[in-house]
Amino acid sequence: MKNPYEWLASAINNHTWVVAGVAAAIFIVACFGLSMVTMETGDDSYIDKTTPRGALLDHYTETYGSDAIMLIYEADSVQSTEILRYIDHLQEDLRNERYVDEVSGVVDLLKQANGGTLPSSKAEIDAIIGQAPPEIVERMLPSDLMTISVISLEPGVSLEAQQQVLGNIESAISISEPPPGLAVTVSGNPAFSKEMGEAMGTQMGMLILAAMLLMVFAVMLLFSHVRYSLLPVGIVAVGLIMTFGFMGLFGIPVSMTVIASFPVLIGIGIDYAIQFHARFDEEIRQSTIPEAVRATVTQMGPSILIAMTATALGFIAMFFAPVPMVADFGSVCTIGVISCYVAALIIVPVVAIITRYRSKTEAGASGPAPEPRNSVIERYDRLLGRLAYTVAKHPLPVILLFAVVAAGGFHLDQSVPISADEKTFVPDDMPALLDMEKLTRTMGATSTIPVVVTADDVRSLETLAWIEQFGVYEQEHNDKITGVTSIVTLIRENNDGALPSTEREVDNVIARIPEATLKRYLNGNMEAVLEFSTVDMEMSVARDLIGRIQGDVAWNNPPAGVTVRVTGQMEMFAALMDDISESRVYMTMLGFAFILGFLLLVYRKFGAVSPVIPIVFIVGWNGAIMYLLGLDYTPLTAVLGSMTIGVASEYTILIMERCEEELARGTEFLDAIQTAVQKIGTAITVSGLTTVFGFSALTLSTFNIISNFGIVTVITVGFSLVGAIVIMPAVLALMYRYTGHSRVPAVAGITE
Repeated sequence: MKNPYEWLASAINNHTWVVAGVAAAIFIVACFGLSMVTMETGDDSYIDKTTPRGALLDHYTETYGSDAIMLIYEADSVQSTEILRYIDHLQEDLRNERYVDEVSGVVDLLKQANGGTLPSSKAEIDAIIGQAPPEIVERMLPSDLMTISVISLEPGVSLEAQQQVLGNIESAISISEPPPGLAVTVSGNPAFSKEMGEAMGTQMGMLILAAMLLMVFAVMLLFSHVRYSLLPVGIVAVGLIMTFGFMGLFGIPVSMTVIASFPVLIGIGIDYAIQFHARFDEEIRQSTIPEAVRATVTQMGPSILIAMTATALGFIAMFFAPVPMVADFGSVCTIGVISCYVAALIIVPVVAIITRYRSKTEAGASGPAPEPRNSVIERYDRLLGRLAYTVAKHPLPVILLFAVVAAGGFHLDQSVPISADEKTFVPDDMPALLDMEKLTRTMGATSTIPVVVTADDVRSLETLAWIEQFGVYEQEHNDKITGVTSIVTLIRENNDGALPSTEREVDNVIARIPEATLKRYLNGNMEAVLEFSTVDMEMSVARDLIGRIQGDVAWNNPPAGVTVRVTGQMEMFAALMDDISESRVYMTMLGFAFILGFLLLVYRKFGAVSPVIPIVFIVGWNGAIMYLLGLDYTPLTAVLGSMTIGVASEYTILIMERCEEELARGTEFLDAIQTAVQKIGTAITVSGLTTVFGFSALTLSTFNIISNFGIVTVITVGFSLVGAIVIMPAVLALMYRYTGHSRVPAVAGITE
């Protein structure tokens, strides 16, 4: 039975236009998915809603959670009667908006103290404000230059509905004709999410464009010795469009981490295209086009398939990450490398046949094209060959030196900090972020820590007493907690400050509480919520606070049958720090296990571990670089280990494959290593440098999480080249010296 690569080579040679038509049809199908691609921000990017923690957060958000949109009014004097009348009219208009639960501001305080109407003079306004509780005035009217209105949305409003409300509010403000000198700014979490989504869309377009331009520059600089040197860029563009299309068809959304995958795919995809193109150009120098097509497809196809599969396995390890955006990153990268591989495998030989490809050095004479003499590429070939030969003759010192450096890197990696604060991921000068920081300085922390209490009857006197006792305990024993609101505080407020002594009295008091207020803290008879307000703090401090509250729950011994669980966004981001810490190690180990198992399955001998050994060193070097550059582990840099395994394995596998090919021709072992590195080393250097150009586009991002990832990935590709060109020959030499050598068995049905 003819193996698939033999069959494909024959099909391309004999039915070129049919193959081109089938490929075009697949491309068109993928294009249909482009319109189905969506952007994703918010909790769904950080937590899996099918897990217990995710399900609890989703339930809390749907049942109690109510995001607030803030309106910041700034003027020379916001206490002027003209401005206050404007604010009052605007608030009345906004109360009629769908999904708006409540609108409050300083005008409500003034009207409540003045019989339901706004005061008509500055003196009356000053008198009312002077008698109001200072803590309320400080939050609503921090100075004469600024005041704030709070628009509370109904519980469980979806992100799409929040964006709709936000758009309606912005429209209402734009047509409301504010008094001269008054600036009205929309802020809050919904506004932050909206602007972040818009910025992500802009970033994605900018990064892809920058990566493609850098690819054009790199290919023209490093790959100009072949004809149609820009063909790999076109192949990558096709692969990228197919990736977008399949994302839409499979329902994979674009998040902060997924944006970073596109320059990564451009960098890796250009590698496949260059490898096929370089091999074809090498073959065409000494054979006809059909023979070159057959040699390229049958020799490079399986080799790059193995390398691509190893790369994909590194990305597949990310599927098991607990953070959805990391799993999506792995999914997109897996789809992308497969798309780029298939595009390169088909397009290079098809274009060569259609254009009647000739070597660039061919001067029109018949017969094989002459090799260039004393070119930069030829000199670099010889340099790599001599280096590989020397390393292979003295492998042990090389291995020991790089192993010591890697061991130091693994040690330093334990000291790299972890960051899980969403506000540190976005551009520092993003207007929505600056507005949020202004709100925090003015009003204090706007986020709370919700604690969900579940029981057969949360209205029972015993459960209510425990809720009150726990709320008081947390305030007295934790200086980060500034207050608590619960069903108990509502009952006291509506019962002259006292807690009822009978359950009938409890029911009577609860009946007097407005439904809109009650439903924010009580869900039927079986569930209630405590909301702890806190000071503004770093996420690492918040993680410690969350852990302490969870410990205090057990310490305060809830009544029998009562379940108490901490939830909310702060708990989600605090847990994200633990997820990053655990998952980065887990994904790296899983990536190693996948690739090692794959190589042993394919080659069925101990020598198959050879490509993995340099990668272990590279992962260690990554830890040292993260520490020395002062970078943090984020949801994106957490994938560095498994991504390194995927990227570096391609280079090391291609070196080993070419070495085996030379040995199969009867070449002596040291000469086989020299030839393999000389032939493949140049190609992977060119493709590696072009990959660096693609990855370097990430450093141009204004999103800190993406630019930092770009820095370390650029360095990682450099490490991967060193691992393949320097360490891999030493590893192959040691394997040969201590295990003996017999040719690696051909992959069944592929290479034979």
